[in-house]
Amino acid sequence: MSNPILVEVLRGGLVESRHRGAVAVADAAGRLALSIGDVERPVYPRSAIKALQALPLIESGAADRFGLGTEELALACASHGGESGHVATAERMLARAGLDVSALECGAHWPIHQPSAQALARSGGQAGAVHNNCSGKHSGFLCTACAMGVATAGYVKPEHPVQREVRSVLENLTGAALTPDVCAVDGCSVPTWAMPLAALARGFARFVTGQGLAPERAKAAARLRAACVENPWHVAGTGRFCTEVMQALGARAFVKTGAEGVYCAALPEQGFGIAIKCDDGAGRAAEVATAAVLSRFLTSGEDRAALPRFVRPRLRNWNGITVGELRPVGFDEQPH
Repeated sequence: MSNPILVEVLRGGLVESRHRGAVAVADAAGRLALSIGDVERPVYPRSAIKALQALPLIESGAADRFGLGTEELALACASHGGESGHVATAERMLARAGLDVSALECGAHWPIHQPSAQALARSGGQAGAVHNNCSGKHSGFLCTACAMGVATAGYVKPEHPVQREVRSVLENLTGAALTPDVCAVDGCSVPTWAMPLAALARGFARFVTGQGLAPERAKAAARLRAACVENPWHVAGTGRFCTEVMQALGARAFVKTGAEGVYCAALPEQGFGIAIKCDDGAGRAAEVATAAVLSRFLTSGEDRAALPRFVRPRLRNWNGITVGELRPVGFDEQPH
């Protein structure tokens, strides 16, 4: 099955590029409210599921034991930009568990936030694991390991108790069978499990509604979502799509980027989870598709009015001249 075009890139009056992909919008029972393209083809969600991966941080008692506040919980769900506040929050999480940055096994890269990367270089500093966009998630894994009373070394391995618990959580929320043949290694070295977009959408519907979850898991999910709503900057950072959309919509939407053109989102009031994959891995196209889906299902005109700049973002050249735009294709024509 060839996926349809989701997003077009215009330069002047002509289409310069096209991005194909698939979209699933589902409720907590797995009923599809919107299905575009092949939503049963397994995809690697990558960082889009960090909020789900963070559930054991609360369920293990680690969050309470180490006194983690809402900033720390939001960072555990984040693909952050490596800004100074992000780094400080990750270091604080580790210190609460009696650890330091040497315990991180996510690998090092320069901050995604370019001004922060430039400032670090100017100061003579070096990129470390704490600058990795996944250091908050990994700090959460380490806190979880400490609360569980298991070794922190090797916490990224599939056989480690923390990762076994994460796998169980993912299966519970999505309903997908995460067998070894769909397991690969993520950019930060933890396991990443391929699953259908339809299952991902159902997982996020359960995450934001609590439906189909045990009471304690539903409470943990609500606590994580509230932390992200309160601290959207900690979920991504300055100028980032996830942060800006959640700043605009507040508790009415949860949005999280993945990698390779994957985005997941949820609308708690409507009870829907959203999962999107652009076939060519284009993040900018996935953002437009995500904004288009949010705009379609939001019921408030005020909320929808906050989204046009994300639905049809302008393209500017290095002189700041508007040269084109991105636009979603076909979303309004798809049946509910």
